[in-house]
Amino acid sequence: MMHEPLRILVPMHETLMPPDSIKGLTDQQIQPWKMEYDILRTLEALKHEVKAVGICDRVEVLDQAIEEFRPQVVFNLVEEFHANALFSPHVASFFELKKVRYTGCNPLGMMLSNDKGLSKKILAYHGIRVPEFMVIPMKAKVRRPEGLEFPLFVKSLTDDGSVGISQASIVHNDEQLEQRVEFVRKLTGKPVIAEQYIEGKDIYVAVLGNRKLRTFTPWELILTNLPEGAPNIATGRVKWSLGYQESVGVKTCPATLSAREARALSRLSTSIYRHLCLSGYARLDFRVDPQGRSYLLEANPNPNLSYGEDFAESAEHAGMSYEVLLQTILELALTYRPWK
Repeated sequence: MMHEPLRILVPMHETLMPPDSIKGLTDQQIQPWKMEYDILRTLEALKHEVKAVGICDRVEVLDQAIEEFRPQVVFNLVEEFHANALFSPHVASFFELKKVRYTGCNPLGMMLSNDKGLSKKILAYHGIRVPEFMVIPMKAKVRRPEGLEFPLFVKSLTDDGSVGISQASIVHNDEQLEQRVEFVRKLTGKPVIAEQYIEGKDIYVAVLGNRKLRTFTPWELILTNLPEGAPNIATGRVKWSLGYQESVGVKTCPATLSAREARALSRLSTSIYRHLCLSGYARLDFRVDPQGRSYLLEANPNPNLSYGEDFAESAEHAGMSYEVLLQTILELALTYRPWK
């Protein structure tokens, strides 16, 4: 793979700065910063000049790193600022104000996608199937619209990473709904969305590009050892607890779709990507019901890029190695010009 070596700044949360070596560490110890480690070591293996910088709540740290290192591109791994994921688009805005090229999504696409209610309204306007839903602000009483029927899935309006999601997130009556809304509001300090629970397959589609888009192999989450009657949902423990993943038999693999269904899902994904003004790369999370109808649950700009995770595995299955994936993301950043 021929490319010019680049000077790359890699900002991330200061608690996720990885060590130089993972020798002697367990998978559970590595997990919190695995993505950061994988990306840094791979960029170095690609012969780029790489500098990592940890930030938390001081933009001057990032500003100083840019002024001193003078990166040709920033590989943006910042997922929150001031401990708030809603501020992550403003970090991308900072790069644009500095006229620094950066990987991943633009600020507008991040803001539209981070609000699950707003993104669903935009997609519904364009005729794209999403679950029926209601948004419950922090101080508001829970008043379920007459047409919104149980079961409902209750989660934070703006948090990702399955924060606050468990088997109890699916509610079957108004009492359970009110209790779960209060639980999520207290846990996250954020408004809540309660949406129609769609029975079916959990399928993720990885999308890469700015104007010209590419989708990779649709990827499916399967829980092979769930207790009888338990719903197949990506809870916090499914995503982050290696022990629990083993106990419920977490398996991710190419989705069981026909070629026609896969093509239709690819076309749908690129439409969603454009309607939400996304750029760089994103993962779209769908629920496909037994009738084959696809519902967009969430759009995730700048998703997990760890080696072996859904996005990278999907790209690998479609013929793009991890090294080529990261290099392509860099090249997309170099050609994206928000200030021109």
